[in-house]
Amino acid sequence: MNTDELSFAYTVRHALNENLDNLPESTTKKLAAARKIALSRKRKESVFRSLLVQPRFAGRQFGGFFREPHLWLGRMGLALPVIVLVAGLTGIYQVEQQKRISEIAELDAAVLSDELPLSAYLDNGFNAFLADRGD
Repeated sequence: MNTDELSFAYTVRHALNENLDNLPESTTKKLAAARKIALSRKRKESVFRSLLVQPRFAGRQFGGFFREPHLWLGRMGLALPVIVLVAGLTGIYQVEQQKRISEIAELDAAVLSDELPLSAYLDNGFNAFLADRGD
């Protein structure tokens, strides 16, 4: 129910309670019959309602981790994807860092082993290549 419906229901209830003694007998019988019909149409308690988390005071339910398996399964259902995501992103970061380190090591090995002619060191394109690869 939204707030407008609740407000209307409270207003009707208040008006009925104020004039309860002044209502005719036929109206009170009709209201009683309507109440019985409404109560018969009320939904029964669901079996799944017991799976919902019930509010508890601190210290009242010590050791409930294994007694209520649905609670920790729900918590793990939320935490497990986050843990997997963080582990995956960490793994991707490590692989990329390792790839970058091996590329820099390969470039350093090529420069230190003097496989390049001296004119390559004077080339501006080669310096730009080194600056780009060395960051």
